[in-house]
Amino acid sequence: MDEYKIKSIEEGLTKIEFPEFDKVSSDAPVFYNPHMELNRDLSILAIQVFQKEQARELDICDLFGGSGIRGIRYKNEIDGIGNVFINDISELANHYERHNIELNNLEDIEVYQHDASMFLRMKRGEFDVIDIDPFGTPSPFLDSAGYCARRNSLLCVTATDTSALCGTYKEPCIRKYNSKPYKSEYCHETGIRILAGFVALTLSKYAKYIEVKMSHSTEHYMRLYLEIKKGSKKTDESLKNIGYISHCSNCLHRQTSNGLASPIDDVCPVCGEKLIHAGPLWLGKIQDADFIQKMIDESENKKINSEKQALKLLNSCLLEADAPATFYDVHTICKSLKISAPKLDLIFDAIKNEGHIAIKTHYNPLGIKTDAGIETIQNILLKFNE
Repeated sequence: MDEYKIKSIEEGLTKIEFPEFDKVSSDAPVFYNPHMELNRDLSILAIQVFQKEQARELDICDLFGGSGIRGIRYKNEIDGIGNVFINDISELANHYERHNIELNNLEDIEVYQHDASMFLRMKRGEFDVIDIDPFGTPSPFLDSAGYCARRNSLLCVTATDTSALCGTYKEPCIRKYNSKPYKSEYCHETGIRILAGFVALTLSKYAKYIEVKMSHSTEHYMRLYLEIKKGSKKTDESLKNIGYISHCSNCLHRQTSNGLASPIDDVCPVCGEKLIHAGPLWLGKIQDADFIQKMIDESENKKINSEKQALKLLNSCLLEADAPATFYDVHTICKSLKISAPKLDLIFDAIKNEGHIAIKTHYNPLGIKTDAGIETIQNILLKFNE
């Protein structure tokens, strides 16, 4: 271990040490990603809220431990945490995980060296929180997570293969998530819904279903917080949230169709062009307003370095909670109409004056979530250019 130059960092209330590396990649001796600090900060808030809702001590699985920063912060910074299980297949990672546990004077943290899926299957029913934060896709581990997950537990999932989920590379998305993506202006939301739909379908074979507590797409990754419930009838009911988003690349109309094998319109009802379909994916709610508000309230009690960024994101997700699926990009519509874009606030006011909702979205600073159709929005934009 002496051949490495050691780096020391602090996040929240936690200090860790690990071998220094040139860039964030899977080739680093021990994995630590500084760009995921916001992810970890939000996870602390979400797990603390879940712990208070459950009113019991939680046992947590950090499936891909790396430096140990995630699991160690959970034990160190969240109230009501019992045992934390940190797993990593790397012997060197295990060494630094144990070192960092001692560095923070913590107990009730166990370190394991196993294949991730095998570890989950060995520990069936032992975790109240499973955190899957791999380098790349979480897809290969979700079946074992579904097998392992307790009733009324929390599953936290990160995906960094956004190019697949967003449709830049269609075939990998079909291969990994059994879903066809589409690269539209709202592709990051589509990616979140594909990921949630894949989790829901994967868990359904174990008569388990999901309730999405919070989700977000930030920089290079997507993140889901899912409460896992059990029961065959309710699982069947939950799967009615699986369906498709259909998009018209000509006029920018879009529509949703619930049902895994239900008939889907092929022709755009606005302009008559052929519709492009994305899915199957999750069409249910992807934000829980009550849960997110509790996360915002909880942020006042936690020391997190990214507080300003975290609160901005949480407040945006809170506003989106009851908004319909997808959103419109103002510049994309104006480009199709060959007109200049008016100020965003004026467009929001005009849409609301027509009796529709208009909400900003965290996915895109120029995005508008609304129940207004494309023709209504086009007419509003054209009036500004008369």
